[in-house]
Amino acid sequence: MSVQVAAPAVELKELSGPMEKGCEATTVPHPSPGVPCSGTEREAVTAAERPPPGAVKVPQASAMKRSDPHHPQHRHRDGGVGVGGAAAAAADGGAAAEALVSPDGTVSEAPRTVKKIQFADQKQEFNKRPTKIGRRSLSRSISQSSTDSYSSAASYTDSSDDETSPRDKQQKNSKGSSDFCVKNIKQAEFGRREIEIAEQEMPALMALRKRAQGEKPLAGAKIVGCTHITAQTAVLMETLGALGAQCRWAACNIYSTLNEVAAALAESGFPVFAWKGESEDDFWWCIDRCVNVEGWQPNMILDDGGDLTHWIYKKYPNMFKKIKGIVEESVTGVHRLYQLSKAGKLCVPAMNVNDSVTKQKFDNLYCCRESILDGLKRTTDMMFGGKQVVVCGYGEVGKGCCAALKAMGSIVYVTEIDPICALQACMDGFRLVKLNEVIRQVDIVITCTGNKNVVTREHLDRMKNSCIVCNMGHSNTEIDVASLRTPELTWERVRSQVDHVIWPDGKRIVLLAEGRLLNLSCSTVPTFVLSITATTQALALIELYNAPEGRYKQDVYLLPKKMDEYVASLHLPTFDAHLTELTDEQAKYLGLNKNGPFKPNYYRCSSCRPRNCGIVERLGIKFLPLSPRGTEPKSFLNYCTG
Repeated sequence: MSVQVAAPAVELKELSGPMEKGCEATTVPHPSPGVPCSGTEREAVTAAERPPPGAVKVPQASAMKRSDPHHPQHRHRDGGVGVGGAAAAAADGGAAAEALVSPDGTVSEAPRTVKKIQFADQKQEFNKRPTKIGRRSLSRSISQSSTDSYSSAASYTDSSDDETSPRDKQQKNSKGSSDFCVKNIKQAEFGRREIEIAEQEMPALMALRKRAQGEKPLAGAKIVGCTHITAQTAVLMETLGALGAQCRWAACNIYSTLNEVAAALAESGFPVFAWKGESEDDFWWCIDRCVNVEGWQPNMILDDGGDLTHWIYKKYPNMFKKIKGIVEESVTGVHRLYQLSKAGKLCVPAMNVNDSVTKQKFDNLYCCRESILDGLKRTTDMMFGGKQVVVCGYGEVGKGCCAALKAMGSIVYVTEIDPICALQACMDGFRLVKLNEVIRQVDIVITCTGNKNVVTREHLDRMKNSCIVCNMGHSNTEIDVASLRTPELTWERVRSQVDHVIWPDGKRIVLLAEGRLLNLSCSTVPTFVLSITATTQALALIELYNAPEGRYKQDVYLLPKKMDEYVASLHLPTFDAHLTELTDEQAKYLGLNKNGPFKPNYYRCSSCRPRNCGIVERLGIKFLPLSPRGTEPKSFLNYCTG
């Protein structure tokens, strides 16, 4: 059977400039039988396109078979289409030639309209079949692209396009329980992977779980918690569960929850009420759902910020009186406990974890030293070299932030009210200033004081255009964000947790996380240092829960050095570190026990603020008493081996 095909003409677009490298292949017309072509055109036809001898030649432009525009032989290296791709584009555009079959079986191609070759920069072809480069660029601007991997970064972007409030959903885990409220229970598998990764970086907590789970020192404990719900918190919760405790949990921050981790906890049977992006009403609703449960009376509180303690104290006073102990880890929460104690309204023993050496020196200092850069990079993509930064507060958090920014080449100023911390800042090489003196010139303002109204509306009005404002303290009171919600100012959402606040004259500032905690709202924190704090919290809960009647009065207690030293020792094997042991003669000379503690109870840390010392003196805050080892079978001292 003979085949007669009319030669398909291809008209080329004229380019204003020289054609880019590789474009020559896209300008060569396909030769057809019986149509002469030049030597150059003949060489341009690849071996794969030449039919074998004796085979029937079928035109590539035939509607019976379209060329794949993604095939390497037909795809321009910069995203354009080759000859085969042009034919496919013509077919997609509805102008493809139709195959005509005559009565004698002869197949010919009907005349067609001449079409121009579509290059990648023409939206019609690009939108239909985006190249790999195109898909990659799109994924940077669409948060939904993170849904394939519910990592920490995926939680930072919104990992679900479902805008339905979790409060309006009916969800159940695989066991049929619905006693939880999370964003999407189907994310549990991804959250479980993150928890497993966190376990590898939390050696002390895992060692405590392995050692104590046989004894169940928290059997009968009903712990209600309000902390950041991250993979690290999940390891703590599962450790408390392994030690015999029942737990119900809510988030202490509306932006720090990892949705996939919350889902994994709910799937494991933990009543968790939290999701990323809660409203203020959702926040208190979640806390109430944890507390107000028929037939369930909590007897222990683990709090971060004091919101849970405050809610129970105000709304459920009878429940509050039955609490055996409170463990608090934040400056804000500890301050609230001190206020209750001073007013004589604290009817529960409480432990101040925040001022323990392990919390101050490791969580506050080393954690913030790394996470401040992570939070700023993820939200602003800025370069730190040469930027002028003012850090408000030079406690342990401020020290970590300043050290990190200085190492990156930033010019760092510090504001302080405490002369001791101020002197430390000066001797560390930072210039001590008042905020008013530098507010017009700095590029970044970071608050980490634990106070309120550190950055006021007056400061915000005087800031330069595009100044970045953020908070590294627990509470959102340090920046006067409420003063920015006025009719004359325009709020413009840039990306998740990043807002432009625009003044009438066009000036704008970049506000991160709406003034809430930057690192846990906008990024993640190092797991290893959180292991230190979590282990301290677990031991404090064990001690308070198992303490005999009358051992602790209605007061705030500071942790003994024995606990700090034990927690630190559990983490040393990670570094293959080897402690030097005192000889009997050396121990006698120093007046110490060979096995510690090596610091007196009144030692806090090198940058202890007078605020803490003054409170100890005024309120008579007690230190945890040390009992002979073995007298309290389930106290933390059993796990602090010499």
